[in-house]
Amino acid sequence: MPAINPSAAGAGPSSQAPFGSSPVTGPTPNKGFEAAAGQRMGLIVKQLENMLQMVGAGSEIGKTVLKMLSMGVKLVPSGSVTPAAERSNLERMQMQNTQNNQQLAALKQSQGGQQGGGGGGQPPQPQPQQQAA
Repeated sequence: MPAINPSAAGAGPSSQAPFGSSPVTGPTPNKGFEAAAGQRMGLIVKQLENMLQMVGAGSEIGKTVLKMLSMGVKLVPSGSVTPAAERSNLERMQMQNTQNNQQLAALKQSQGGQQGGGGGGQPPQPQPQQQAA
């Protein structure tokens, strides 16, 4: 009796993914995110230029800033950062900072109410009892 190859008969596991399980095309980059990243990179380059003026190119920090600056300048054409882009980025960072502060305050407040409640913190301290007058 001849030996039957199970993969040839369709009974064995296939080395290909099942039909429909892989996308037809790969993920495409989001051009809006790329443009925003380019603007932010331009702002970083501008900040690095300011830092280099502060510390000088001869210092240890200056040498590192100079390396970073040379890499960033390749990606960002000169003059690509407009005052409007700087202003909108500053406003975005301020808004994000405000949101982070609000979340931090809410977290601290919720931790204050649960102190010693159940998470590896200090054991609960007995509360002093008030005397009735």
